[in-house]
Amino acid sequence: MTTETNTSALVSLEYTPYIGDRGQLPEQFQGKIGVYAIFNQEKVLQFVGYSRDVYLSLKQHLVRQPQQCYWVKVQTIERPSRTVLENIENAWITENGSVPVGNGDNKQKWIDPIDVKVLMTPEEQAKYHNPANDELAQIKIIKNVARRVEVEISQELEARGLQLEIRFNPKLKEQGLLDLK
Repeated sequence: MTTETNTSALVSLEYTPYIGDRGQLPEQFQGKIGVYAIFNQEKVLQFVGYSRDVYLSLKQHLVRQPQQCYWVKVQTIERPSRTVLENIENAWITENGSVPVGNGDNKQKWIDPIDVKVLMTPEEQAKYHNPANDELAQIKIIKNVARRVEVEISQELEARGLQLEIRFNPKLKEQGLLDLK
C-alpha cells in the first residue's frame, strides 16, 4: 500500500489476502481512496477498479464474484482525483498486457447488483412465468429466488472463512437484485 500520487507499478505492490486469517477483509483500506487490483486464487488479474472507499468496493466485489476474489493489490491516494485514479487504473491494465476479464465483457458482473432472474432454476422460471400469477405472486417468487441466491453466496463465503456480516438491501430483492446494504 502506498499513498503517493505517483503510479506504483502493479508488479511492485504486495499481494494482500482478500480474506485474512481472522476471516475479515483488509481493514486497512476502510475509508481509503485508491485503485485496487483483484486476483483469483492463482494470482491471475481479474479486475482493476478505483473507489472513494476501497474496503466497501472490495466487499461488493467479493459478494458479486466470490470465486475470483482471493488476492488484492492497492495503491491509495490522499485526495480524491478521478484523473489520478483513472491514470493508475489504465497504467495497471496496460502493465498487465491484456484487459482483465472483469474489465472487459464481464464488467457488469463486477460492478452491478446481482440479477437473480438469470440464476433462476427451471422450476422457479416455470412458477414465475405461470399465466395465473399476478404481479404480487411474481414479486414473491423473485424475492424467494433472491433469498436462495443470498444463502448460496453466504455459504460460499463462510466456507472460505469469512467472519464478516453480509447484509443485502431488502428493498432490491423484489426487483430481483442483490446488492449490499
